[in-house]
Amino acid sequence: MDLGLTGKTAIVCAASKGLGRACALSLAREGVELVITARTASELEKTAAEISKETGVKVTPVAGDISTEEGRAAALAACPAPDILVNNAGGPPPGDFRDWDREDWIKAIDANMLAPIFLIKSVVDGMCDRKFGRIVNITSASVKSPIPVLGMSNGARAGLTGFVAGLARQVARHNVVINNLLPGPFLTDRLRSGAAHEAGKRNVAVDDVIAERAKATPTGRVGDPAEFGDACAFLCSAKIGFIVGHNLLLDGGGFNSSIA
Repeated sequence: MDLGLTGKTAIVCAASKGLGRACALSLAREGVELVITARTASELEKTAAEISKETGVKVTPVAGDISTEEGRAAALAACPAPDILVNNAGGPPPGDFRDWDREDWIKAIDANMLAPIFLIKSVVDGMCDRKFGRIVNITSASVKSPIPVLGMSNGARAGLTGFVAGLARQVARHNVVINNLLPGPFLTDRLRSGAAHEAGKRNVAVDDVIAERAKATPTGRVGDPAEFGDACAFLCSAKIGFIVGHNLLLDGGGFNSSIA
């Protein structure tokens, strides 16, 4: 299916690797010109070159921390009027909430709640004026089923989810569509780092922990980031203007509910 995105422009955050990279690649395959962000310039530039070589589209790397005003300003300077915005940021570390102080919480909220909101604020009115916009926020399956060890992520991402639920209904009449993608276990560096943390506590192999995660899903496997990227591209399609304010859960069926 032609998603109707050829010639559109997008900002994709935290796109040097993992789910952000997968989203950028899927959009590029649909003919979307990209500005991609991440903190590590060398990894970002490598990813930009690889995506551009494979797809033939223009990919501009903008290194910086998207949770800061400077990082957001740099991305917006490279693409001030995007048709598509994919918000993404690495999650805060796991742990016990008793060990976290105010600074820890502020970092989590800055990265996983406020940064996406400020980026949306910067682009949404222009999207409304142009009568086209697609915003996808990468959050977490923990928004639907909180993970005790990820308390900071649970809280910050739930705050973003609540904000988006209200805004999405306000701008949909202008063909500006905002939705959230909620990843479960995908084979990324983030999953491996979490597995390593668990493996260290239990004195077992990292791959054994990942295999346990896979076995716990109805699909019997962890997700391929390419699957996630294609779901993101679909939610950015010109053809999905009636899908508004949804939280699309990609977790292999792990969340057990009659209402997804």
